[in-house]
Amino acid sequence: MDKQEDKRIRWKNLRFKPEEYQLLETRFKKTRFRKLSEYMRSVLLEKPVTVNYRDKAMDEVLEELVLLRRELNAIGNNLNQAVYQINAAHGNADGRLWAGLLHTIHSQVEPAINQIKERMNQYADLWSQKLKAVKA
Repeated sequence: MDKQEDKRIRWKNLRFKPEEYQLLETRFKKTRFRKLSEYMRSVLLEKPVTVNYRDKAMDEVLEELVLLRRELNAIGNNLNQAVYQINAAHGNADGRLWAGLLHTIHSQVEPAINQIKERMNQYADLWSQKLKAVKA
């Protein structure tokens, strides 16, 4: 059983203006705490408060990477479907037709893939420059 000393038995009520409470909520949501009461106790008792930090400058880069990933997935799905159809038609006249279509798809997809690789390399360079700036 818990000892009486370990339990929180003292209450203090606080009243906030709407703006003050909104500020408190905003700061609380940026922390690792799950309960507002834990956060408030840490602040009032001057204990360390861990705040989650997000680099908003990288939001644009992350959005672009998400779009690139979707594009790569779509390309992969299309190629998989074409290869499946070629394998299914193996030995038939359709196989030669699908092989020609696959060659056409490949010639159209390769420039898009190269463009995606180039953009990803640019973002990797940007990311490594940010890391160097942080370490310096």
